[in-house]
Formats: sequence, C-alpha cells, structure tokens
Amino acid sequence: MNDRVKLVLASGSPRRLALLNQAGIEPDVLMPAEIDETPERGELPRKLALRLAQQKGELVALRAREAGMNAIVVSADTVVAVGRRVLPKPDVQDEAEHCLRLLSGRAHRVFTGLCVVSARGRARTRLVETRLRFRRLSGEDITAYLASGEWRGKAGGYAIQGLAGSFVVKLTGSYTSVVGLPLAETVALLQGEGFPVRTGWSERAA
Repeated sequence: MNDRVKLVLASGSPRRLALLNQAGIEPDVLMPAEIDETPERGELPRKLALRLAQQKGELVALRAREAGMNAIVVSADTVVAVGRRVLPKPDVQDEAEHCLRLLSGRAHRVFTGLCVVSARGRARTRLVETRLRFRRLSGEDITAYLASGEWRGKAGGYAIQGLAGSFVVKLTGSYTSVVGLPLAETVALLQGEGFPVRTGWSERAA
C-alpha cells in the first residue's frame, strides 16, 4: 500500500471539484458514489443531507481501501427544502418548472451534509444550513431558465452559480454550501485529519 495519504473526492460534480480547487486543493482521485437518494418515510431535510453525505463517504472509503489506497475521502450532498418538503433534483422539465414556481417570491433553505472519512475509516460529519429568498419570478424568467438547461440534476431545480444567481435577493449562510461544498467546513475537517490544505497556496502567487 502506498504510504502517502491520497485525497479522494466522492463526487463527479465539476462544481465540487472547482470549489476544492478554489481552496487550493487538488484531489488525487474522483470517485463518484452512486446511491439511492430517496428520502426515508418522514425523514427531515437536514437528516437526509447528512445521511446521504455519510453513505457516499463510507461507500467510497470502502472502495478506496479495496483498491489498496491510503486515502481521506470527502463527500457531500445538498438538499433544497421548503419547510419540511424536500425538492427533487429534476431530470425532466416539468419537475424543474414546479420547483421554480414553488420557490418564486419565497424563502427556502439549503442543507449540505459534509463527510470526511479518515484513512483509518473514521467518519466526521457537518451540516451547513443556508437560508435564501428568491425574487418573484415571471413566466418569462421561468421559461428562459428552463430553456438554459442549467436546472438539470440540480437540487431544487436551480444552480446558484449560474443564471439563477439573479433570482436570489437574500442569502444568509454559506454561498459555497449552496453551490455544493461548504469550503470553510471542508478545510477545517481536512486540517483536523492532518491533510496539508495549504500546500498549493504558494503556487497561486502572481
């Protein structure tokens, strides 16, 4: 087994990779975790986000160990909720339209569960809650956004880092968490595991 601890991102999301890169961190391996994300009966949004993040992390950590890797695994899952109602990650336009109409002119919450599994297999988790309010969306707003395709597979049917950023009139909490990976909490957990998060920072100098 290679003694150097590698960093594995349990996701194929380009958004999560870009966020890690923003913090000067380059994972050694991308290893998406395909799991059933269906909420359990009566499961609250915050519990769902944490459960899915931990399941993803532990699954990928097992795969990494089976592959002989000495690795720290980072995983996350983002859930958009109106009250106790979990909004889908729509793959069809009708679902996305329903989400946008529901979010129009009202407040909602975004929960991102974060999990870091150490090289010894210990899972540490965090939950980050962010509150947002959308402006009232016109029919033209919704039609144009649906045509963009940015909503596909995104929690709540929107991507805040894209065109939907223009929908947000108030955000309280972590912007990076809404994008998909809360950076402050991720860096803190990695540092707690002894991962050298600042190694690449000097290379950013102009």
